Amino acid sequence: MNEEKDVLDPGPFFHGTKAKLNIGDLLEAQHQSNYQDKKSNYIYFTSTLNAAKWGAELAASQSQERIYIVEPLGEFENDPNVTDKRFPGNPTRSYRSKSPLKIVAELRSWERHSDEEINHMVASIKKLTEEGKNVIYD
Repeated sequence: MNEEKDVLDPGPFFHGTKAKLNIGDLLEAQHQSNYQDKKSNYIYFTSTLNAAKWGAELAASQSQERIYIVEPLGEFENDPNVTDKRFPGNPTRSYRSKSPLKIVAELRSWERHSDEEINHMVASIKKLTEEGKNVIYD
């Protein structure tokens, strides 16, 4: 009898960034984080467009915001930075993996959060940083 593993989330999966990437490229751990001055032990992604938009909008770069549709190539887990630390459960359907993500498409058209929402989020992150609370458990 063939035992199938429980699927954590069927997707589709998104990765928001400001990096210019190509279809077929692999996103891998141990590269510079989009949000802090360090290499990340994981690659982060989501199943909600809203969370992917935040990823693109808040990434540290002046480049164009992009959202890619990605395929996880290995096991992944709930992102404890949002599930354990900020929200019960996983309402943002946010995940992380040590295995690569393959870019299968770029989402070319999507509506950004308003400038007011983005500015509010940036101010909130700045305040957390000043208080020493902007920690990514990586």
